[in-house]
Amino acid sequence: MFDINWRGLLLPLAYMAVLVGTFMTFSTVYRKRKALQSANLAPWFGPHLQRNIYLSLLHMEPQEGSEKAPLVPDSVIRAALLRRAVEDINRIIQIRTAKAACSSLLQRGSVGDDLWQRFQRAEKEMEDELRDVVMEANGLLPGWGQIIFQSANEIAANKMLRDRLDEIEAQTEHEKEWWEKRRGAIRSEFMKELEEADNKSVSATSHDEPVLVDNNTPSTPGSPSTTASQQGKN
Repeated sequence: MFDINWRGLLLPLAYMAVLVGTFMTFSTVYRKRKALQSANLAPWFGPHLQRNIYLSLLHMEPQEGSEKAPLVPDSVIRAALLRRAVEDINRIIQIRTAKAACSSLLQRGSVGDDLWQRFQRAEKEMEDELRDVVMEANGLLPGWGQIIFQSANEIAANKMLRDRLDEIEAQTEHEKEWWEKRRGAIRSEFMKELEEADNKSVSATSHDEPVLVDNNTPSTPGSPSTTASQQGKN
């Protein structure tokens, strides 16, 4: 059996203990600091109005002078939850669209870590939000959680299509007004050019008009016509 010199190992063990303790303390402080910084960052999205409306309808408090809270119909609560799911669909689309751009800008160094932390926190919040909506839908109607986002996606797509059609119609009216103004300007310019051409034509005609000579006008003596007539008589 080998004798272990514990006194000789005491210093290395103490060094390892201090090193491990320092590392754990630094890691704990660093995580707390990062969590505090992340909590102080501005949220990626604004307030979730549809979620607040749903929760307000679900947990309505009794009015003054009444012991019971007003009864909200289940259809209204389901409609509020569906509107909440539609807003979640819109936010998911925004996150998927912005993820590639944020990742590329972060790799290039064009944006800081704060923006990426905000995005990651928004992505985590959306995962919790979707899970919560599914649980609420199954609580209101068994099995509804499996199809609620499919219905919400159809509603969101229909709204986007209607907004696009409204934008096209507004653009059509704008272009129609622009074309009416442009056509009026073209017509005015054409009429002005036509009047100028008529004026030039009238001016040229007046300068090139031949002089008519009256044969009955008596010729003066010594004129070429009188001399020619006298020579003919002779």
